[in-house]
Amino acid sequence: MAFFTDSFHEANGVARTSREFAAYARSSFFPFLAVHPGTRTAHLRRGTYEAFELAPSAATLQLEHDLTFDLLFMRHFRALRRTVAAFEPDLIHITGPGHCGILGAMLAYSLGVPLVASWHTNVHEYASRRLARMLQGWPQSLRHAGVSFSEQRALDLTVRFYQLARILFAPNPELMAMLKQRTSQPVHLMARGIDCRLFHPQRRTATGHPFTIGYVGRLSTEKNVRLFAALEAQLRQSGITDHRFLIVGEGSEREWLRQNLTNAELPGVLHGDALATAYANMDAFVFPSETDTYGNVVQEALASGVPCIVSAHGGPQFLIEAGETGFVAQDPSAYATAITRLIQDPALLARMRIHARAAALERNWNAVFDDVYAAYRMGLKEGTIPRSRRASRPSTNWARRAV
Repeated sequence: MAFFTDSFHEANGVARTSREFAAYARSSFFPFLAVHPGTRTAHLRRGTYEAFELAPSAATLQLEHDLTFDLLFMRHFRALRRTVAAFEPDLIHITGPGHCGILGAMLAYSLGVPLVASWHTNVHEYASRRLARMLQGWPQSLRHAGVSFSEQRALDLTVRFYQLARILFAPNPELMAMLKQRTSQPVHLMARGIDCRLFHPQRRTATGHPFTIGYVGRLSTEKNVRLFAALEAQLRQSGITDHRFLIVGEGSEREWLRQNLTNAELPGVLHGDALATAYANMDAFVFPSETDTYGNVVQEALASGVPCIVSAHGGPQFLIEAGETGFVAQDPSAYATAITRLIQDPALLARMRIHARAAALERNWNAVFDDVYAAYRMGLKEGTIPRSRRASRPSTNWARRAV
């Protein structure tokens, strides 16, 4: 299998999933070719595993601190065509319509290799949230019409791209149903796992006061992080002042949050043990994004024994058992209500901590990717994924060719 992903080294859900997928293939000794962007062009080969990291060009657009689009990424096409042809994959798997995903789709068509695709990001919703922020000065009716039209057109274009694939993967039931209806292609669930050894309640060092409201993720418009200012205001109006915010991440909204939150720590991006300790020291995890398709960070919080409060819109709601491992907020005020309940009822908080950890223990990466490979095999067996034509070309030494 040749795997093309637009995010690998970054601190986001797509990158985490891609790294775990590569690790699974290596440990399983599956023939696996990973292609992804990086800071430099490099080739790695370890047994049956190969990886090509491709450097960005000067024409790379910085959409966010961890989101880019390289306008000249197709310059890698010729060299990668030889490489992929020599590898002779049964299929090519892409993670979306970014520059690397588009290149993977073009190579699949050029070489006659079946294409499969996994949906990771609601690109149309990201675009609409950012457009809405840009059009704040417009009359409300025109702004709403423009944003709605743009979101629908972006969704239509994204779906057309996914129609190129023979089978699809989606991270939650809503997206599975949408893709099945819009593409008429087989759609399989591709959930996410969690490292329950790294993310563990025993890493907690906090004493319990003040009550810590946490968040981990990109600090950008589409994540709806300005809700934290409204949440703080509602809590203070209710007389609840013994609390603080621990907001982990980087992005364009970080400075706004710094200026508009009274008692908040914003340490930037954390990794490894530092990130795991930050999770464990939270008393509640608030994830207000309405655009996320899954919510890896929600699982990490649950594994750390932290109850989560998430939006009723998007994928994270499917990770929460309301009243047991957290709450699903139907509107902005519901976040403050949930936090108030946890502060005022220590027994409820203690019970939810136990249930959160137990729920996370049921999810692991190996099971996720076992299911993905089972879907591959089923598609090949049933003919949904046709056998590759494998239009091979002579391979050349990667180190000797210019990319």
